[in-house]
Amino acid sequence: MCILCAQFCGGNFGEAGLKILVTGGAGFIGSALIRYLLERTDHDVVNVDKLSYSGSRATLSAINNSPRHLFEQQDICDGDALERIFASQRPDAVMHLAAESHVDRSIDRPADFIQSNIVGTYQLLETALAYFRASDEKARKRFRFHHISTDEVYGALAPEGPAFTETTAYAPNSPYAASKAASDHLVHAWHRTYGLPVVLSNCSNNYGPFQFPEKLIPLCILKAIRGEPIPVYGRGENVRDWLFVEDHAEALYRVLSDGRIGERYNVGGDCELSNLELVKKLCAVLDEQRPDDPVVPHSKLITYVTDRPGHDFRYAIDAGKIQNELGWRPTTDFEPGLHKTVSWYLDNLEWCRTVTQGEYAGERLGLRD
Repeated sequence: MCILCAQFCGGNFGEAGLKILVTGGAGFIGSALIRYLLERTDHDVVNVDKLSYSGSRATLSAINNSPRHLFEQQDICDGDALERIFASQRPDAVMHLAAESHVDRSIDRPADFIQSNIVGTYQLLETALAYFRASDEKARKRFRFHHISTDEVYGALAPEGPAFTETTAYAPNSPYAASKAASDHLVHAWHRTYGLPVVLSNCSNNYGPFQFPEKLIPLCILKAIRGEPIPVYGRGENVRDWLFVEDHAEALYRVLSDGRIGERYNVGGDCELSNLELVKKLCAVLDEQRPDDPVVPHSKLITYVTDRPGHDFRYAIDAGKIQNELGWRPTTDFEPGLHKTVSWYLDNLEWCRTVTQGEYAGERLGLRD
């Protein structure tokens, strides 16, 4: 394959019954993607996840017994393990989601993010490239490496500034965002320099079932039902674009199957809300579903806390490219998506306790017995 011509070729990953290697498949977005692949396609899935604090087999309980799902507990930084998995499983595509993703953690422990997000991506690229080069012509023509990233690589927007597009210059402001920006650049370089057939996508804030309970929406739910303060950074004025995770999973598969090689696609929910607006909407849903909680209305629990360092003011996604080229649009409006999310957490409190056992259980997440 010519190193540069692939970037102008359209996707041809439309064959049935292929095998997709998903990294980070025991996490929030990764598990949603795997459920989508098993339910909506006939492809097999090889799930590679090291099961760090935010990854859990409990998240995979509904698919653990599927004959089309193979789980491999491995760290993507382990080149020998990756080489063995590629050689034995012979994937037709890679969808790379494994990453450290919590901004606050990146401020406290940036080395973890450099190792997982930069070194891990490098190791995965090297293994995928060697595998790609050793494959026959038919397999090389079919192979795709899809790198899943974040809108945080673009930096911060002014209140009335235009939304991020695929040509927005990178300007990451947190260690997490910088590590993801670096991984994006590595993927692009492995395409342009070595001819690895890649596609990239950058998404806005996801919400929905199975999100690790330290993130904003599940954390607020768990705090609120126990009558504990709901922490909001600063004055809650920071703005994010919100995307339901199941819509994102569909977009990811659309990018893999139909996206143009060498291109990136921004994926957004077209739903900008300030953090305070979001939390108030969440409290209103809880008022409906939990009228007998210790504190109602739940909005009484909103507590403003010291803003974190380098807190980006606003993110917004222009998803015109994926809409126009691939025909994808989000189908879940925020209000019903939020109701569905709250209901899921209230019905799955035991899952929350299970995935937060150990280092992050108890006081921090409001999950005391």
